[in-house]
Amino acid sequence: MKDISPIPTLAQPASSLTLPIQLAQQAADAVRELLAEAAAANTTRSYASALRYWAGWHAARYGIELTLPVPEATVLQFVVDHVVRRSTDGELAWELPAVVDQALVAAGLKAKRGPWTLATVRHRVAVLSTAHRLKHVANPCEQPAIRTVLSRAARAAVKRGERPRKKTAITLAELEAMLATCDDSLEGLRDRALLCFGFASGGRRRSEVAAADLRDLRRIGPQGFIYRLEHSKTQQAGVTATSTPDKPVLDRAAQSLEAWLAAAGITEGAIFRRLWKHRVGPALSPAAVGEIVQRRARLAGLEGDFGGHSLRSGFVTEASRQGVPLPAIMAMTEHRAVSSVMGYFQSGSAADNPAARLLDDN
Repeated sequence: MKDISPIPTLAQPASSLTLPIQLAQQAADAVRELLAEAAAANTTRSYASALRYWAGWHAARYGIELTLPVPEATVLQFVVDHVVRRSTDGELAWELPAVVDQALVAAGLKAKRGPWTLATVRHRVAVLSTAHRLKHVANPCEQPAIRTVLSRAARAAVKRGERPRKKTAITLAELEAMLATCDDSLEGLRDRALLCFGFASGGRRRSEVAAADLRDLRRIGPQGFIYRLEHSKTQQAGVTATSTPDKPVLDRAAQSLEAWLAAAGITEGAIFRRLWKHRVGPALSPAAVGEIVQRRARLAGLEGDFGGHSLRSGFVTEASRQGVPLPAIMAMTEHRAVSSVMGYFQSGSAADNPAARLLDDN
């Protein structure tokens, strides 16, 4: 690893710094370019939030405005400030000064004090790297030292026994329990339709459920509907040659969807909407979709860490358990790589794996 210039110390006590309400000008320019480049609203919000945090952290750490290009040493400082490691005395440690941490939390740039997961740090570094590429300036995030530190941090996390946290899968059993909590009120009809649609149409992401629009729904006879998915990651990434955007919504899922649309009087626009008392409002946000899933899981008395992605993981898991061929699963989920779709599979009990019974008597 080549020599790295010394990392500057705090220019002044972080508690006396006023964190920026808006991004530094160059960071703001990068956000505008990202908005023009990217099709996914969630992605652009995520990028803007990441760059806003970079600007705030930089001001709190060094007392100066963030400008591009960012020095390599500053990126290294960002990484060690936020990634936990085991110190020489055996204790877990990170380098972000407590006063800076508190200032970032107080400014609303950080949810809580303490280190981040490595995935979050990687995302923040990746966003800064994209900003540098768009500005056509030297990119510190692509330097060997940054890549090496992040790679070693990942190995260290594995050695400590850390694993990525996944939302609990909602398979058919969990889904039935959640549907049983949905009555025939307007809210119950909406939530039943949302859960069935999200699961049966291929394990839709919460952003895809929130973006579902009636213009993309067409009836295919008494058995159900075809929903044309126009807001998936695959579509927005420009991967259309192998994409299969038409998703069937059949049988019970179709009946639930039809009941909700009729009761809500929806004839155009967003399919899944907010409810104000007994009045139908605007489209649900992706966060609201996740909250509905969590609420119905609680009402059903289910144990686990449920969220919007639970429907996606549950669809893949249930389809695999029922012997659905992998290409058929991927056609519904829009995964392009086998490794990606298998990352959603949660087998449950290890003893249920049929590959563990090769020595059983036939």
